[in-house]
Amino acid sequence: MSDEAASNARATAPLRRVVCLCAQWCDTCRDYRAVFDTVGAAHPQLVFVWVDIEDQSDLVGDVDVETFPTLLIADGPALRFFGPLTPQPQTLTRLLEGLPPQGPGVDAEPAVQELLAGLLAT
Repeated sequence: MSDEAASNARATAPLRRVVCLCAQWCDTCRDYRAVFDTVGAAHPQLVFVWVDIEDQSDLVGDVDVETFPTLLIADGPALRFFGPLTPQPQTLTRLLEGLPPQGPGVDAEPAVQELLAGLLAT
């Protein structure tokens, strides 16, 4: 693929969102916020979103977050990852570099799909 074709493909690719689901009362989440923001600054081509599951409960809906931090990563409506992640910067970086930007998304329960739809609407 030529450089121009690759650039055009990137320009038309859906925007990747990296969403962290956490809670302000959680010590791990408060510590992870700096890691999340630092990785986000290193990847300006991606959209990083912090969602407090209690303050934004209307957006989170029926999604059951059992472990913090929990991440949702999607390319447009295609879900690429949903689940807990160890709170180290290298773990998030490796995950982002390893997820394919194209192809079908992964299956998720309806509540997660509703959360993704809500995120896309904002």
